[in-house]
Amino acid sequence: MLWIKSLHIVFIASWFAGLFYLPRIFVNLAMENDPNTITRLLLMARKLYRFTTIIAIPALGFGFWLWSYGFTGGWLHAKLALVVLVIGYHHACGSLLRKFENGTNRRSHIWYRWFNEVPVLLLLAIVILAVVKPF
Repeated sequence: MLWIKSLHIVFIASWFAGLFYLPRIFVNLAMENDPNTITRLLLMARKLYRFTTIIAIPALGFGFWLWSYGFTGGWLHAKLALVVLVIGYHHACGSLLRKFENGTNRRSHIWYRWFNEVPVLLLLAIVILAVVKPF
């Protein structure tokens, strides 16, 4: 089980690294007017989103594998609810990327700066629930 837990942590850390950086690219895209720079940032965002999506699969898979060991308690239900929110955030990033690609983004760089803080709060809550198991 410790191998599975270790792999789960590594893939979660990698997934969140992408979720931390992708909205940062959105901040830059929302501020940019140069077509060449926009093209380069979109390429970076596409590649990062694809990588982040691929990394999320084993992260979730190892998490479900750990769940099969019989973890129980209210903390786990709360953690799983937050994981669902992380998955929703991931998909929201994909939707926002498509808006940038289509030239239909209407949000400011300030909005994206706030949006960029969401995964930090989610990760903080998930780690506290998994480690402290407060209920």
